[in-house]
Amino acid sequence: MMNSSGAAVVARGLTVVRGDRTVLSGLDFTVWPGRITGLLGPSGCGKSTLMRALVGTQARVTGTLEVLGRPAGDASLRSRIGYVTQAPSVYDDLTVRQNLDYFASVLLPGRRRAEIRRQHITRVIEDVDLASHADALAGRLSGGQRSRVSLAVALLGTPELLVLDEPTVGLDPVLRRDLWNLFHRLADERGTTILVSSHVMDEAERCHRLLLMREGELLAEDTPDALRARTRSETVEQAFLHLVDQADAAARNSSRDAAADPDPFQENHR
Repeated sequence: MMNSSGAAVVARGLTVVRGDRTVLSGLDFTVWPGRITGLLGPSGCGKSTLMRALVGTQARVTGTLEVLGRPAGDASLRSRIGYVTQAPSVYDDLTVRQNLDYFASVLLPGRRRAEIRRQHITRVIEDVDLASHADALAGRLSGGQRSRVSLAVALLGTPELLVLDEPTVGLDPVLRRDLWNLFHRLADERGTTILVSSHVMDEAERCHRLLLMREGELLAEDTPDALRARTRSETVEQAFLHLVDQADAAARNSSRDAAADPDPFQENHR
């Protein structure tokens, strides 16, 4: 079930405060089903916090956040969302297949579902191109291969929404290309909604839509083509920098205006 508007994710006034710091500040955005939405911005801008809010693991979230027609964190969403964190979530002393069998038994419990689990495991191993390493210990895999095992875990059960936190960081160009090809197959052939974060701006060109973030705020929400046209830029990176400069200029003007306008209360009491 989607939101009544047909959206997979709807956020209104999404805010997260940690101590005396506002990590996310009143975000309004929409993620549409069957599309790849890129969440882009520099490290520390709040991307991971936003993703944790989406999957229901972030504390002190205010505002409205609806995911697949339910409030974020609702128990009914657990089997409908696949989540990949930056750190690979696998057991080093188990093989790739054993890792997947363990997580599949949690996701698809019951003896009668054993054959279904095997089918899912075979499918996801092929999806992430790890068939030749299926019986290798996860602890002996390269960093990129371990990341692919985490992605395979997230793909078990055919989730409707995939939330991927910088899944291509540290990977070589060939593997990055192969993963992006997989993301597009999932979106195009299976209708999977994908939200993928990155601080690498050239990956923005591979997304259907973009959410550009900076310092906990949303600078823009649009397609790559529309962002380039709107800012008269050749690349999304140039468009992002243009929007940053605009935001900085607006903040400076606001500060100057505030300094130039006297406090009316004080003026009336002189």
